[in-house]
Amino acid sequence: MTELSEQQCEACSWDAPHVSDAEIDTLKRDIPEWNIEERDGIKQLERVFKFRNFKQALAFTNSVGEIAEEVGHHPALLTEWGKVTVTWWSHEMKGLHKNDFILAARTDKAAAEG
Repeated sequence: MTELSEQQCEACSWDAPHVSDAEIDTLKRDIPEWNIEERDGIKQLERVFKFRNFKQALAFTNSVGEIAEEVGHHPALLTEWGKVTVTWWSHEMKGLHKNDFILAARTDKAAAEG
């Protein structure tokens, strides 16, 4: 199987199937530092990335923004001095889709390359 960050996102709509708990367990193996958070009954993937200063945090935020724009799927980004919190979920379907895991893996790759 292709590395998760290299897999292609697929178009999804409000009625797309959510990933199952078993699929979550499998996909999470490739992104172990991400947490599953549930807000208002909506499962989301979240991770905090640490940096030495605000400039580095902002540069990372911009790189995640570029990843999001490439596929038209956008996370919540909280940029603070020395850290960025990234939260991926499929807004329209109100939950997690495989795309969210792919984009979390791409976010990890951007952090490693940064």
